[in-house]
Amino acid sequence: MAENSPQITGKTIALLVTDGVELPELTEPIAAIKAAGGTAKIVSPNQKSLQAMEGDWNHSDHFDVDVQLGSASAADYDGLVLPGGTLNADSLRINEDAKTFVSAFFAAEKPVAAICHGSWILTDIKQVKGRRVTSYPSLKTDLTNAGAEWVDESAVVSDRLVTSRTPDDLDDFNQAFLTLVSKA
Repeated sequence: MAENSPQITGKTIALLVTDGVELPELTEPIAAIKAAGGTAKIVSPNQKSLQAMEGDWNHSDHFDVDVQLGSASAADYDGLVLPGGTLNADSLRINEDAKTFVSAFFAAEKPVAAICHGSWILTDIKQVKGRRVTSYPSLKTDLTNAGAEWVDESAVVSDRLVTSRTPDDLDDFNQAFLTLVSKA
């Protein structure tokens, strides 16, 4: 993160993930949140730990779950990050608790950031209609069919939503999200 990065001291950010999360899309936002003075909490439907992946194919690190999804409340967090990873995103978009949790951030008008396939759940909770967004290119059709204006940019801010394409965009993604959180 750059020296002029926004500070979010005292703020807590939830990262909603499950098995198959793309490793850098989890670890780099956590590092950025901590570097900005915030606290990052892994929220997951998994009981104790989850398996990250690199490139959807290669098993990577395991991570402890901080808060089980069923007991998590958006009221306890100042923002939400939705990392990608195809398996992770596909599993969460059909999980009713996950959809309820993510919807609560929008209802409370709190910052939400989705990278790569992380934006997939937003189509299921109807939070992209009329918004300018980006994602991994394979989600363009899903997002536009759900009413979004899809653009090919590194980080797109639409009201309190930040979206990005791939791990290559993580610096811009983190900067945009932390800026929103610092102003919330």
